Amino acid sequence: MNADTSWEKPVKELTAGEFDWICRFLYQRTGIALKDGKQAMVMGRLEKRLRRLQIASYDKYFSLLGHPGYEEETRLAMDLLTTNETYFFREPRHFDFLREVILPKARTAAPFRVWSAASSSGEEAYTTAMVIAADGRLPRWEITGTDISERMLEKARSGLYPMQAAEKIPAAYLKRFCLRGKEEYEDFFLIDPSLRQRVTFSSLNLINRFPEELGQFDLIFLRNVMIYFDVPTKQALIRRMLPHLKPGAYLLVSHSETLNGISNDLTMLYPSVYQREG
Repeated sequence: MNADTSWEKPVKELTAGEFDWICRFLYQRTGIALKDGKQAMVMGRLEKRLRRLQIASYDKYFSLLGHPGYEEETRLAMDLLTTNETYFFREPRHFDFLREVILPKARTAAPFRVWSAASSSGEEAYTTAMVIAADGRLPRWEITGTDISERMLEKARSGLYPMQAAEKIPAAYLKRFCLRGKEEYEDFFLIDPSLRQRVTFSSLNLINRFPEELGQFDLIFLRNVMIYFDVPTKQALIRRMLPHLKPGAYLLVSHSETLNGISNDLTMLYPSVYQREG
């Protein structure tokens, strides 16, 4: 199809039936349960794709998704419908807990491993790296970031962010771990290579079986993702995640989330902070 973005034919409004279809499709692919009232969001995020492909109805566009030959379009649609809001030092009490409680107790023999399980564009993973590096007591540590969105993973791997993203980074960390861009990058900063080499990013869908090579972790961040899941999806996710927590390891969820009624295998130390017995 012609990719001429100047195509001006009106795109038909999303119907109730079409919205139901994309809700089911998104749930099956990602576990995300769209709520009623999100029709405008769906249209706002997908309309440019319909115009680029010169398709006048969502029904016709949806008929492409999931079919052979349209794998890239399916991935792109899922990217567009997945919320990727994040920023450095989001919910800072968790990073205080990492610095004040977890790191002083960490064993130094084995590598200290952290999993940012919905890493989006990488801010959570790099924030964690800054805290661990600044603490300085662990000689061996590594961070794994995973996300369903290849678009976000590419941004995370680059380690390049606009200067306004540095707003919540403490000045000492900003000076030590961030490099200010020059010339065409003067409005950006780059995460220092000493941190980037400790952080890897890979594609992973949280509703699918996790690869064995993922291994076990001392700390898992699972923040601001379960708010989009229903209870059965949350329960299944925590069951898959438990074997990847070392005995005594920590699982952190968002302050707006809870595991009440989801799992009895983790002990809540504080709201949003859980620990596996061991």
